[in-house]
Amino acid sequence: MNILVTGSNGQLGSEIKDLASNYADFNCYFTDSIDLDICNSGTLEHYIKDNKIEAVINCAAYTAVDKAEQEAELAKKVNSEGVLNLVNAIAKVNGKLIHISTDYVFDGNSFLPYQESDEVNPMGVYGNTKRRGELAVINADIDGIVIRTSWLYSAYGNNFVKTMLRLGNERGVLGVIFDQVGTPTNASDLAKTCLDILAYNKEVNINSKGNLYHYSNEGVASWYDFSVAIMALGKVDCHVKPIETKDYPTLAKRPHFSVLNKSKIKKDFEIEIPFWRDSLAICISKLNKI
Repeated sequence: MNILVTGSNGQLGSEIKDLASNYADFNCYFTDSIDLDICNSGTLEHYIKDNKIEAVINCAAYTAVDKAEQEAELAKKVNSEGVLNLVNAIAKVNGKLIHISTDYVFDGNSFLPYQESDEVNPMGVYGNTKRRGELAVINADIDGIVIRTSWLYSAYGNNFVKTMLRLGNERGVLGVIFDQVGTPTNASDLAKTCLDILAYNKEVNINSKGNLYHYSNEGVASWYDFSVAIMALGKVDCHVKPIETKDYPTLAKRPHFSVLNKSKIKKDFEIEIPFWRDSLAICISKLNKI
């Protein structure tokens, strides 16, 4: 199977690169915006046709949540219009599409883990543009699925884990928000899931049971809990203090609760999901070797 991985220099794309050699039947084409701009529909369609692409894992996204409030058009172009271009291009070759979305499509007012069928209500530009991208896939007559994830981190790129380790080594005390609750997700685990879904459904439709799924690591944590674990596992001598959201104002409003229910993806694709702290330990160990 010829697979196009867009946004391949980001966290998720980099982790897919690391794992791709474990899938003997996959021939992966790794591109980033410099190599292939998903916002250019003509170039995209030619690339997919010329390379006989049979499946796409779309990791390309505008993810600067606060900056999106000031760059709404750019966020829309990548997160919404670019996804529609991918949908149209993959439709012309009857291929498969896995598109990655976010917990930010929810407003965080729930007190139960969000299911795929729950009502969405994005609060900012980032969440709104990602929702439009979801709809481009969901409403299209293609063999495609959307996977929502949360609090993504990895050994690659810029992310919360690497920032906390750096700040923890620079400062003796850090204040971190305790009243936003979700689940950290190691991008390596999500990368394996994407590849496993394509391997599991190589000969059948990946959307035969549904076109919307949730994936994060197992368990629940606040950003404070997450930070305390990062310092402990990273052996960083830094005291983490809990603070409230109001004490750390941001341009974009975040959901206070965004735990995702993963029952559907586990059942449909027969996967097991690791506990968030176990996956964090693996990531920090990997960082220590880089």
